[in-house]
Amino acid sequence: MTTLMTEQTEKEKKNPRVSGILVHPTSFPSPYGIGDLGKGAYEFIDFLEESGQHLWQVLPLGPTGFGDSPYQGFSAFAGQPLVISIDNLIELNLLTKEDLADMPKWDPRKVEYGKVITFKTALYHKAYHAFRHTPNKMLLEEFDAFLLDNASWLDDYCLFMASKDAHEGKCWIEWDDELTDPTPEDKQLWTLKLKDEIRYYQFIQFIFYRQWTKLKEYANEKEIKIIGDIPIFVAYDSADVWANKKLFKLDSKGYPTSVAGVPPDYFSATGQLWGNPLYDWDYHKKTGYEWWIARIKQQMALVDYLRIDHFRGFEAYWQVPAGEETAVNGKWVKGPNEDLFLAIQKALGEDLPIFAEDLGIITPEVEFLRDMFHFPGMKILQFAFQGLEESAYHPHQFTNTNCICYTGTHDNDTTTGWYQTLPEESKDKLRRYANTDGNSISLDMIRMCLGTIAQYAVFPIQDLLQLGSDCRMNTPGVAADNWTFRYVSEDLAPYRVEWLKQNTKLYGR
Repeated sequence: MTTLMTEQTEKEKKNPRVSGILVHPTSFPSPYGIGDLGKGAYEFIDFLEESGQHLWQVLPLGPTGFGDSPYQGFSAFAGQPLVISIDNLIELNLLTKEDLADMPKWDPRKVEYGKVITFKTALYHKAYHAFRHTPNKMLLEEFDAFLLDNASWLDDYCLFMASKDAHEGKCWIEWDDELTDPTPEDKQLWTLKLKDEIRYYQFIQFIFYRQWTKLKEYANEKEIKIIGDIPIFVAYDSADVWANKKLFKLDSKGYPTSVAGVPPDYFSATGQLWGNPLYDWDYHKKTGYEWWIARIKQQMALVDYLRIDHFRGFEAYWQVPAGEETAVNGKWVKGPNEDLFLAIQKALGEDLPIFAEDLGIITPEVEFLRDMFHFPGMKILQFAFQGLEESAYHPHQFTNTNCICYTGTHDNDTTTGWYQTLPEESKDKLRRYANTDGNSISLDMIRMCLGTIAQYAVFPIQDLLQLGSDCRMNTPGVAADNWTFRYVSEDLAPYRVEWLKQNTKLYGR
């Protein structure tokens, strides 16, 4: 008996019950129109520490394109320029406060991407000009080391972005012929031609990585671990596809032969047509999955855990013929399955800190793949109370501690907004289940989340702040008005610290 108790205690020490908050850096308070890696980010980490949290979950950290979605970035390796801290550039003497004289007035609770991109890009170019003449030798040495350490992805990415600018932002398939599918000689020629523009993008990535690394160190010092996020697929208009065409199912001209999506589900009656090019998994296998290994390794340098979006796509993915207007006429095609993760394990070690986004149409085969590598899956409490029937998402149905319990995710409505749209009988069931009158439903759901047997409990910051549908982060299948949510510093009030701290402690997290 004593031996069993000792083993259990040791297991709990190794895998403690922890909780935390889902919020993307773009949502932080900032005077520059969008959340960044400056003061607002550090204050949020302080808030996590003070309230007893040990997890911070973000969305993909890459550079966004049309639609501003973190899940449709220009690179699977690069960082998001828009979250670079202007204040830090001032500290480095690369900008002055006078440079901010023409700053627009911002909505403190909403990102206005068009205005932000224009404003911050102009400042970044000023900072780059100053960097070219900086006397800070240590900074220049750091920059040179960064270029050397990241050349495997950085060279292609910066050439891609500089070429995109040279072609008025058009998709790479519309560029000059020698750049659409360049030979090594073509790349060399254009690298010389766009030398200064490429240097600018190298500088931007250097600054992003420098700021992010310092922020991560700050979080880790306070015993807070970061959960990163990567989409399984990459955007067609990305450096990844442009520079690595053999990795994807493309025709001889470079167009996708079929694209990614999901069949009709809870979120959409016609499915979701994502439009991403699909992987040529046979070719990936021939390379020993080297691109995927490089991708996971690079992301794991930025975060402590890595959530892979649409995990079920590794077992089988929904393939839609190119040109379809919806995802209805697709079919399931087998993916690489365990072969990929065995290769990643061999390269990076057996204990992969990966979280599996296992939502949607999940089969026993997907569950087997997830459990084979001991990847925690996801439990969404909102899903438990959509109807009156029993659900695997009800806390009393949880059978395994190796999972992450969420109130909702970035793709769900806020819990307050969601509750308001529920049928009355579903509301009644939830109120009885949570023993509540429903007046603070998002806090009730957070308590429920904290109280489950799940090892990890995570909730969007909107639920802690009891915000409505107008603060939703994303509505799947809807192109406009997503990814814009911001909160203000006053929202993280002392009474919220105390409430969260007490409840976290109550449930042994």
